[in-house]
Amino acid sequence: CKCNFISFIFLSLGTGSNILSALQDLFWLLKSKVEKQLQIISVLQWVLTFLIMGIACTLILMYILCTDCWAIAALYLAWLVFDWNTPKKGGRRSQWVRNWAIWRYFRDYFPIRLVKTHNLLTTRNYIFGYHPHGIMGLGAFCNFSTEATGVGQKFPGIRPYLATLAGNFRMPILRDYLMSGGICPVNRDSIDYILSKNGSGNAIIIVVGGAAESLNCTPGKNSVTLKNRKGFVKLALRHGADLVPVYSFGENEVYKQVIFEEGSWGRWVQKKFQKHIGFAPCIFHGRGLFSSNTWGLLPYSKPITTVVGEPITIPKIDNPSQKDVDFYHSIYVDSLIKLFDKYKSKFG
Repeated sequence: CKCNFISFIFLSLGTGSNILSALQDLFWLLKSKVEKQLQIISVLQWVLTFLIMGIACTLILMYILCTDCWAIAALYLAWLVFDWNTPKKGGRRSQWVRNWAIWRYFRDYFPIRLVKTHNLLTTRNYIFGYHPHGIMGLGAFCNFSTEATGVGQKFPGIRPYLATLAGNFRMPILRDYLMSGGICPVNRDSIDYILSKNGSGNAIIIVVGGAAESLNCTPGKNSVTLKNRKGFVKLALRHGADLVPVYSFGENEVYKQVIFEEGSWGRWVQKKFQKHIGFAPCIFHGRGLFSSNTWGLLPYSKPITTVVGEPITIPKIDNPSQKDVDFYHSIYVDSLIKLFDKYKSKFG
């Protein structure tokens, strides 16, 4: 029976080149399945990091303090006190972490792509305005906090710093993980330090719309919160940092969200959270872990293309007037609209 089975296999496959071709097809099929699973795992770990790592690490540290291993937690807490201001001074980036292979699998899951339209001078500093926020800013993270899309090769000599909520840097372990990718707090102290005491060639990426913009994030809609967001322009003027509009096509497509209308109880609750805590709770879903036809926390695998526009030269004004801020803000808005209109049919 065993011989007959083997004979059947060989007759089915044929001989020589047919067998080799069948084995190659099987190999590539297995490899593609393994790569897909690695992509899912890489995205899942980031989603869990975004949602629960800070709280989980805090609870674990508190638990260790109550065990026989309390000395380990005590040592870390002592280090935390000593290292408290590091995030405000440019952080502690690690090229090793930024080049992890896991980020390439993260990139390929969607996939995510970074498009350069103009060169950036290493003798200048920059503030990138990133739009839109999306639910988790996946494009912003992949493009500027890792080297998966080649930001270092496309903009040689430029050090990107993705700015996020300062509260994240009060969480043990999470703060160190974020800093290793070149992520910094989005507050005045941190931005002032990078733009004035860290030399030139720095680029701070600010998701201008923030939590308020995430409330309007939904597939098929491109809506940005920008009209009354002028603080980043004032910072640029105070430091003479050039403004660079950035639009990420597809950022709103990877999650589906329940949108509460203005004036509804749901929007009222979201705004209260945003005002007092710094983030707005969103009711959203993506795909399941094992099937794209079920609901879950994994984002949908939709392409995200981040286009970095032309830099706007900004003069250094120590105390810019409101007129100065309004003038350069209007230039920035016009530049962002032109960038969107130019690439929306290609990537949108």
